Amino acid sequence: MSMDLTKRVCVIGDGGWGTTLSILLSRKGCSATMWGAFPDYIEMLKYHRENIKFLPGVKIPEEVRITSELGDAVAASAFVILAVPSQYMRGILMRVKMLDTAGKVFVSVTKGIENSTLKTMSGLVAELLGERPFAVLSGPTIALEVANGIPTNAVVASKSVELAKEMQEMFMTERFRVYTNSDLAGVELGGSLKNIIAIAAGVCDGLGFGTNAKAALLTRGIVEIARLGAAMGAQARTFYGLSGLGDLATTCMSPYSRNRWLGEEIARGKKLNDILKETEMVVEGVATARSAHELAKRHKVEMPITNEIYRVLYEGKDPRTAVRDLMTRSPKAEEY
Repeated sequence: MSMDLTKRVCVIGDGGWGTTLSILLSRKGCSATMWGAFPDYIEMLKYHRENIKFLPGVKIPEEVRITSELGDAVAASAFVILAVPSQYMRGILMRVKMLDTAGKVFVSVTKGIENSTLKTMSGLVAELLGERPFAVLSGPTIALEVANGIPTNAVVASKSVELAKEMQEMFMTERFRVYTNSDLAGVELGGSLKNIIAIAAGVCDGLGFGTNAKAALLTRGIVEIARLGAAMGAQARTFYGLSGLGDLATTCMSPYSRNRWLGEEIARGKKLNDILKETEMVVEGVATARSAHELAKRHKVEMPITNEIYRVLYEGKDPRTAVRDLMTRSPKAEEY
C-alpha cells in the first residue's frame, strides 16, 4: 500500500478494542499512542506491556506509547481514534474540546447511543467539536480475534468518500480487510443496536433454547434494526452488510460477547446490577436498550424484541414471560 507510514495516531481508550487497534496500527508502521483515564492502570500497562483486564495474553509492542496525559496524546497525533464507552464519550469530548484539534481527523470505533440525548457518536462529535473530518469503523470485530491475527472484515463509513478510502488504507492489513461505505448513520446504528439482540440471544442460550430460536431471533432482529435505522435516515440495505447482519451474527454467537453473556446470566435468574458488578467491561447493550426503546417511541417504529429486552432489563420482567409474549403476538405477514 502507498500509505504514509509516518502517520501519528492517538487511540483514546485502553479497553480491549482500543488496545487492539493501537497494536494493529503500530504493526503497520504508524506512530501509535494509547491513552487511558486511570494513571495507576496506565503505569501497570507500561510495565507489563499486557492489558490483563481487557485483552489478556496479547503483548503490546514497545513501539506503542501509553499515557494518561490526554493533552499530550492528542497534540502529538494527526488522527484521533475514539474508543471509549458511549456513555462516557461526552465527558471525554468535553476534555478534547479544550485542546487544539485543528486539522485533526476523528474516527469513532464506539458502538452505542447516548441515553440522555439519543445521539450517536457522530452526533456528539458534531455537537461538541463542530464539523470536522470524521469517520466510523465498525463490523464483526471481536478484539481478541483481531489481536491474534484471525481473518476479520470491517467497514469504515464517512460522508467523505476520500476520507473513507484514506481510513480504509490506514487500517487494512492482510488479516484485517476493510470496506468503505457512505452510509454513516446506518453503520453507526447497526453496530449499536445489534447489542440489544445479542442480549436476547444470550437469554435464549440461558433458557436452553436451540438453533431454531436463535435463527429466528437474528432474522427478526435485523428487520427491526433496519426498520428503526430507515426511520432515522439510514439506508435499509446497510443493515444487511458487515456493520449490521455481520456484526449481529458475531455478537450473538461469540463466546467472547459481553452482551450475549449478560443475557445468559439474566436468563439464569441473576439481577442486572449484580451481573454488571461481576465485570469491569462495559456491556453496551444495556444502555443502548434504553436509548433504542425511546427512539422506537419517538419514530413510531415497532421493535418487539428490543422492547421486551428493555422490559426484562429495566422493569424486571421474567425472560420466559417475555419469550411467551413475543411468540403469542397477533399473527401477521412476514415483513421486512
